[in-house]
Amino acid sequence: MAHLEKDRKLSKILVESLPELTLHKNIPIRLMASIMSQQLSTHVARVIFRRFLELYDGKEPSVLKVLDTDPTILRGIGLSNNKVNYILNVAKFCIENNITDKKLQKMDNAAIIDLLTEIKGVGRWTVEMLLMFSLGREDVFAVDDLGIQQAMIRLYKLDNTDKKAFKDKMLQLSEKWSPYRTYACLHLWQWKDDK
Repeated sequence: MAHLEKDRKLSKILVESLPELTLHKNIPIRLMASIMSQQLSTHVARVIFRRFLELYDGKEPSVLKVLDTDPTILRGIGLSNNKVNYILNVAKFCIENNITDKKLQKMDNAAIIDLLTEIKGVGRWTVEMLLMFSLGREDVFAVDDLGIQQAMIRLYKLDNTDKKAFKDKMLQLSEKWSPYRTYACLHLWQWKDDK
């Protein structure tokens, strides 16, 4: 990507093969899946999400169906009490606020972050991952992502002693990647994982 190559340090780690950003359907369920996967390995997260789908005959349920599911059944697939509560919070919020794929697609990134972080259990990072991997947004920078932080410390020789100054510097560096900051993040993750 020619635009990202203008950053000399970033250009050293740019690779050809990146997963394509795609728009997924049923964004509220994607948000629930994101909550399910927090602090879990990718493998365990997939197992739990598969068990979740099995509760609904292997298909993605409607938000209303999730809200009507007995919490003990959700705990039975390996979810903690907190995660069950957060998933039900998402379902309730999406119904009360008429959150649909179409509505979210019309909103800009900042508005989606503001809206969805109103849900107890949904933080900024979770919404940023949703923007990148479910809504296919090209210009998202996950400043709080540990992998991105570690990659930028190594690549740009950043000092993270002062957290605020560190994040400010990350944001300043990321500005020149706009409007393709999501791709920069993908490259940083891939580079970090390959090291």
